[in-house]
Amino acid sequence: MAVLGILAVNAASFAAPGSAAYSPDIPSPGSAADHWAFAFTFVFFEGKMRALFSILFGASLILFIERKEAAGAGSAGLQVRRLLWLALFGLLHFALLWDGDILLLYAVVGLGALFLRRAPARDLALLAALLFSLWQAWGSMTWLPTVWQEARVAAGTATVREEAAHDAYLAALRRADREDTAATLLPYAAEVSTRLTKRWDHPLAVIAQTWGETLSYVMIGMALLKSGFFAAAWPRRRMILLAIGGLGSGLALTVAFTAWAMAAGWPAAAMRMAVSYALGWPHLLMALGYAALLVLAAPRLLASGLGRRLEAAGQMAFSNYIATSVVMTALFSGWGLGLFGAFGQALQWPVILLVWALMLGWSAPWLQRHRHGPLEWLWRGLTEWRIVPLRQ
Repeated sequence: MAVLGILAVNAASFAAPGSAAYSPDIPSPGSAADHWAFAFTFVFFEGKMRALFSILFGASLILFIERKEAAGAGSAGLQVRRLLWLALFGLLHFALLWDGDILLLYAVVGLGALFLRRAPARDLALLAALLFSLWQAWGSMTWLPTVWQEARVAAGTATVREEAAHDAYLAALRRADREDTAATLLPYAAEVSTRLTKRWDHPLAVIAQTWGETLSYVMIGMALLKSGFFAAAWPRRRMILLAIGGLGSGLALTVAFTAWAMAAGWPAAAMRMAVSYALGWPHLLMALGYAALLVLAAPRLLASGLGRRLEAAGQMAFSNYIATSVVMTALFSGWGLGLFGAFGQALQWPVILLVWALMLGWSAPWLQRHRHGPLEWLWRGLTEWRIVPLRQ
């Protein structure tokens, strides 16, 4: 569910310049359908899927070590090697396909999180909550002057200097969007060369801007696994309360902000502050609510045909994540169909549904014949430094 949901958010960045992730009016004014499609994605997917995926990644760090220890294999060393290979995959993903890669970020954060692997679940959860709160507060405070300036310009109360500064801020965003469009529509070799020469530091910037949030999510995932959450060891009443409380409170806060932002025309600075920092707690609450709901639904869901396809897609999350980049860049990049900037938010949803169908369609048949997804097989072989059997 997390890897499917991440595509719903990332589609805007594949299909249009970077600012389209914050407004349905980029690169051109959107229709009413575009605005409602953007609002739907923002309410139910933006931030929540990133949080859910990161929480699951944190759980996987502990799960991998526990399984290797049970098998009598060296666990921590293998996990370090596993994360180093993930970092290399992330760098290749960035260089060869798309600058929205998150694998390098997870590898770096994962290496740091390993130092906390023996901490009790309660301590991990408390430390994560503290770091998360401080990170979101610090980030919001850094954005507030720009957001207040934007609000004064919109209200007509800004000074001449503030109006000029806001115009310069918007001009810089538009310039970045034009550069993004030009680079994406280049032939393949030129696009790769542009990333490596002009945007080589982008992965480092992503780590610097998001490590605190991601590490918090990873620690929460570690704590949840240690507490028995994913094994349905929590009392059912507590799971239901988390599902209802997390989704209810997070949804209410997100809807309230979305209604304001929609009426205000999706202000550029306010949207960036909200996505990156200010809506952090609503994102986390909804992610925890989604997780609790899925654990509760798992017995019945996994007994259904759709559930088995979702399970297979999850077991091949790495392969599906990279395959998604291949499909989406083939559709929108200059070396593919060159549709970059041609699809508004509403038209992106049929593409999202198509790629979802592809992921759900190929994963289960592949795993009926193979033990691992293709990239999972490669990753495991490199980690264990041996040829791992692939065929069933």
